Amino acid sequence: MTETKDKLEQAHLDFISTVSHELRTPLTSIRGFADTLLTSYDRLTQEQREKFLLIIKEQSNRLINLVENLLTVSKMQSDKELMVYKTVDIAPIVDYAVQMIKNQYKTHKYVCNYDKNLPKILVDTDKLQQILLNLIDNASKYSSENSTVTVSLGQNYNDNTLNISVKDEGIGIKQEDLNKIFNKFSRIDSPLTRKIQGNGLGLYITKTLVEKMNGKIDVKSLDKGSEFIVTFKIASIEDNGKNKIKE
Repeated sequence: MTETKDKLEQAHLDFISTVSHELRTPLTSIRGFADTLLTSYDRLTQEQREKFLLIIKEQSNRLINLVENLLTVSKMQSDKELMVYKTVDIAPIVDYAVQMIKNQYKTHKYVCNYDKNLPKILVDTDKLQQILLNLIDNASKYSSENSTVTVSLGQNYNDNTLNISVKDEGIGIKQEDLNKIFNKFSRIDSPLTRKIQGNGLGLYITKTLVEKMNGKIDVKSLDKGSEFIVTFKIASIEDNGKNKIKE
């Protein structure tokens, strides 16, 4: 009992330490560049002012994203997150998510491959959208300019499920790291990932939301890049037209 309590306390301390570090980094940048603008505004060129303001904006967005992710994690861990299930056509939701991410990564190419006459699935639409945005954003973030992100939808007739595949041509994932990437605050350490901002919560949230909706998520390392596959059961005849609310 004492050993379990000690582990929980250590996990709590580790969580606080990680969150403090993640918060401190953008806050330090914001304060530093704001101070520079206030004390040296007249000596800075217009280009320098715009550059510093852009950094402040980027770090503010990073901070907002971290806080939103922490709030999502808090809700999920307290089991108070309300799930509103509906039978939905997935293709329009994927199209919307791709368009949202496409606006942020102008140089990337996005390809959508959908099977015809896809069946409906029973999910929480908002949570499904969050899952798709996380996966497509990740695929874009960790791949180089002018590379292709491919989103595929297909029915698996063997077990009556629908697969969502998000494939990139990015830096890839080492085989030994495949089981780590869904852990809270987990980020694979490499020279490339160190250049990309992130807080290690996106994939943890994605996996948790998928499993809350009785789905599965898997990841494969490819010769070039990686592929995330999310699987949901196809809605039954009884599910169609019904809304379900679950905590």
